[in-house]
Amino acid sequence: MAAPKPITRLISHVILDLDGTLLNTDCVVSQVLKPFLVKNGKKWDSMKAHKLVGKTPYEAAAVVLEDYALPYSTEEFLSMITPMFNEQWCNLKAFPGANRLIKHLRSNGVPAALASNSPKSNIDAKISCHQGWKESFSAIVGGDEIEKGKPSPDIFLEAAKRMNTDPPNCLVIEDSLPGVAAGKAAGMHVIAVPSVPKKTAEFSSADEVVNSLLDVKPEKWGLPPFNDWIEDTLPIEPWFIGGPVIKGFGRGSKVLGIPTANLPAENFSDVLSEHTSGVYFGWARLSTRGIYKMVMSIGWNPYFDNTEKTIEPWLLHEFGEDFYGEELHLVIVGYIRAEANFPSLQSLIERIHEDARIAEKALDLPVYARYKDSPYLRTSLKEDNSANGKQSELDSK
Repeated sequence: MAAPKPITRLISHVILDLDGTLLNTDCVVSQVLKPFLVKNGKKWDSMKAHKLVGKTPYEAAAVVLEDYALPYSTEEFLSMITPMFNEQWCNLKAFPGANRLIKHLRSNGVPAALASNSPKSNIDAKISCHQGWKESFSAIVGGDEIEKGKPSPDIFLEAAKRMNTDPPNCLVIEDSLPGVAAGKAAGMHVIAVPSVPKKTAEFSSADEVVNSLLDVKPEKWGLPPFNDWIEDTLPIEPWFIGGPVIKGFGRGSKVLGIPTANLPAENFSDVLSEHTSGVYFGWARLSTRGIYKMVMSIGWNPYFDNTEKTIEPWLLHEFGEDFYGEELHLVIVGYIRAEANFPSLQSLIERIHEDARIAEKALDLPVYARYKDSPYLRTSLKEDNSANGKQSELDSK
C-alpha cells in the first residue's frame, strides 16, 4: 500500500464515507438486482458491479439500465427497486475495522462526520442498525442535501462547515475514485481504502492507500493511535469456517515449500466478501488428527496475480502425508498484516515464515490461546450451528 504523503498541518477532524467504506453494500446490491434482472430476462454480471461504486442512486440506476438494456426510465427503475433496497438496509454488515475506528475516534474526542452520496433517509436507516454509530458523528450529510454529489467537493465542504472546521483540518476516508476526487477537490487529506480489488494504482491521487480499515494508522495524521495491537498482532472478532481440504494451485509445497490446506473458495463467497484480504491466524482442527496453530492468507496473492480471491491456511505442524478430503475447521482470531506484493519469490517466502513466527508466538497469549477450546473445533461440519451458539458463550467470558 502507498505510504502517506507528508502533512503540513495537524488533522483535527475525520470525514467517513459509508457505502463500501464502513458498510459492505456489495452483497445487498447483488441480492436485489439478481432476481430483478432474471424477471426481466437478464443475468447479473458481477464483473460490472465496480461501475456502480461511488455513484449516486440516480447515477447507479442509469448505469444498470444502460448495461442491461432495460426498458425503463431511471425514475421508473428507481421506483421499483428502492423498496427492495429499503428492506435490506439492516442486513448490511460493517467491514472489519469499522466499529473499531468509529469507537476509537469517539473515545478520543476526535470529531467525525459521515458524508455519503446516498439520500439522508437511507443513511439514517443503515446506521440505525449499528449500535452507537449515530451518536458517534458530529454531522451526517446525504447526497440529497447538497447540489452535486461526489466527485464534486460539495458534500465534504458541507460536512466541514457543519463541524465548524476548515477543510485542510479534515481527513477523508473513502473507498471510491469519485470520493477520493471529491475529498481532494475540497482541499482535504484523503486515505483511500479501495473497494474494487486490484485497483490500487488508480488511487494515486489519494494521500495514502491502505488495504482495509484495519490498516489505518491515525498517528500518521497527528491523531491518537490505536493501542490494541499485541505482539505485532491485532485481536479481531473471531470467525469460523470449515470444509474439506482440496488441492490448490500446487505452488504451496512445490514453489514456496509451504504446504497449505486449501478450502473450496466457491463455498465461502459470503465470507470472502465480508472479510478484507490480508494475513490472519488462529486455530485449526483436522477431524482425525487434532488441533494445530495456523496462519492463513485471504486474498488474491499479488505475487502470483490470482484471478480469484482465495483462502489458504498453513497449519504450523510437520505432516508426513497429504490429508486431502479431510474435514478442516478454522477459528480465525487475529490479524497480522495487509496483503502485499513482493519483489522476489525469496522475499515472499521470508515474509510468510515471519508471519508464521508471529502467529506461533501470539497464539500462546491468553487472549488467543483460549480459542483452542472453542466448541467449533470439537464438532463435525454438520453440527456447526450449535457449536457457534456455544462459541458465543466462550467469547463473552
